[in-house]
Amino acid sequence: MTYLYYFYIDKLILAIHCVKIYTKLGKFYTVKNNNIRNFCIIAHIDHGKSTLADRMLEFTQTISEKDMQSQVLDDMDLERERGITIKSHPIQMNYKHFNGEEFIFNLIDTPGHVDFTYEVSRSLAACEGALLLVDAAQGVEAQTVSNTYLALDADLEIIPVINKIDMPAADLDSTVEQFIDLLGCNEEDILKISAKSGIAIQSVFNAIIDRVPPPKESEEDGVRALIFDSTFDQFRGVIPYVRVYEGFLEKGMIAQYFADQTIQHEIAEVGILKMNKVPVKRLESGDVGYIITNLKDVRKIKVGDTLTTKNNRANKALAGYQPIKPMVFAGIYPVDTNDYEDLRSSLEKLILNDSALAFEPNTSAALGFGFRCGFLGPLHLEIVQERLEREFNMNLITTSPNVRYNVYLKTEKLIKVDNPADMPVSGDIENVNEPYIRAEIITPAKYIGGIMKLCIDKRGIYQSTNYLTTSKVQLFFEMPLGEVIFEFFEKLKSISRGYASFDYEIIGYRYGNLQKLDIRIADEIVDALSLIVHQQHAYSQGAALCKKLKEIIHRQMFEIKIQASIGSKIIARETVKALRKNVTAKCYGGDISRKRKLLEKQKKGKKRMKQVGNVEIPQEAFLAVLKIDQD
Repeated sequence: MTYLYYFYIDKLILAIHCVKIYTKLGKFYTVKNNNIRNFCIIAHIDHGKSTLADRMLEFTQTISEKDMQSQVLDDMDLERERGITIKSHPIQMNYKHFNGEEFIFNLIDTPGHVDFTYEVSRSLAACEGALLLVDAAQGVEAQTVSNTYLALDADLEIIPVINKIDMPAADLDSTVEQFIDLLGCNEEDILKISAKSGIAIQSVFNAIIDRVPPPKESEEDGVRALIFDSTFDQFRGVIPYVRVYEGFLEKGMIAQYFADQTIQHEIAEVGILKMNKVPVKRLESGDVGYIITNLKDVRKIKVGDTLTTKNNRANKALAGYQPIKPMVFAGIYPVDTNDYEDLRSSLEKLILNDSALAFEPNTSAALGFGFRCGFLGPLHLEIVQERLEREFNMNLITTSPNVRYNVYLKTEKLIKVDNPADMPVSGDIENVNEPYIRAEIITPAKYIGGIMKLCIDKRGIYQSTNYLTTSKVQLFFEMPLGEVIFEFFEKLKSISRGYASFDYEIIGYRYGNLQKLDIRIADEIVDALSLIVHQQHAYSQGAALCKKLKEIIHRQMFEIKIQASIGSKIIARETVKALRKNVTAKCYGGDISRKRKLLEKQKKGKKRMKQVGNVEIPQEAFLAVLKIDQD
């Protein structure tokens, strides 16, 4: 009798904890709250995150064999072409453990490039654990270290995983040693797998169940859900992706937001994220899913905001994320000025699922109406431009990227300048401060000399060297951010034959001897080609840019001057020669004065053309700023 008493008590407790009720295709099933695992995969670029996600989807039969393809979660053509993850991708998997217990895994696959660190931080905010993946052949790299610190700051359980153990170049002993130094873990805590071959994938599932804690129960009153991502559907409006922390969400509730408390709307649908969106009856505490808002104004929903409900409103917002701080700025203009409103609409839709993008209207004398946009880095700029052109069919001109400078005027006023055209005249400036970064480079030891020369040429200040192993080193430099947005990453890869990895963090602003470099074409300043450069690079960059523009600008019927200037001082010049008709060809013999008369007449005509003629600047001219050799 005592045994039966305790048996039924256990069953009663189990029933109380079975608080999850889902519906799929009309069928209901229950899952305990402690059988949910929310986790993400973080790693350096090209270490196998998407491949591991593919194997996990296969293993749990979330996707059928006929629908399976490489990088199945990377749904953008751009991601597949480049072989990188640009957007984080959430998906839910149902997993049945070998002891018969059923679990729900909410996985978020994250980007690996340093420019998309913000995407990673958004994913971490919705999870309790993280799989930290390292390539057995390449070992711990710069972004591995950065992602580890992000996960530790978010108080996540980190599971170290060594991938690609079946590669001929795999160095397991060295990678294990680096992992132990990084995390302070034991060797038996490190999983050794091959995501491509499917070796030891079961150990990953076991570790997730055993080490990643289930969602924590909260004592807060009210409904709170964190918006960690969103997308836009032209028929259903804005679709936020949410992680529910307290309470529950279901169809018919009136949603409200902390960022803008004037916004409220009825929730049209809630659901979970499988390969497609699957409607469910309710999202409860610990769940990851989506809601349908039917809101058409994309500016109303902000990623990082806290969603609550009108009838069960929470008192305070969730911690959310750190504020977005764009570090690289560039102008984006439509080639056809009539496309200005279409470009605005495209940017507003793009910003919904790329909340790191910032933009504001801007006008250029050379390019007309457009937008000044802020990005997390040069790759982010390149990706946004390609997405605008591919997804929204925009034909664009993008100006040279710049960083944001703190300019102190002689009137003791501080202004922030991210557009060279807005730089005050030199006589009004007291000093200019530029953003500095702490750069971390991990490389094979034999490339130290070339990398140190590159960093010093970019005005880097050497800090320290750490030997991770006998053949792998970690270099630290402090250097201006403005120096690394121009081909630095490409040159680093070239010097190290692709083996070096690079990561950075902003450490503040410092004084710099900076000047505004103007480009004059036919005596008119082209504001879209202006640059802010260091004094020691001003002449070389000005001369290189003039030379490049001479090759690009088409010849006219009159001579075109191309000049680089600092203030009123011309520091470099090139000339595009005029197209010239041979007006003396019809003169056979005769007096020389006849030929001179014809040449003088031609000279006067060209002078008049030069006064009234316009120089058409091709789009390649604005790209030339990115291609000049700054060494």
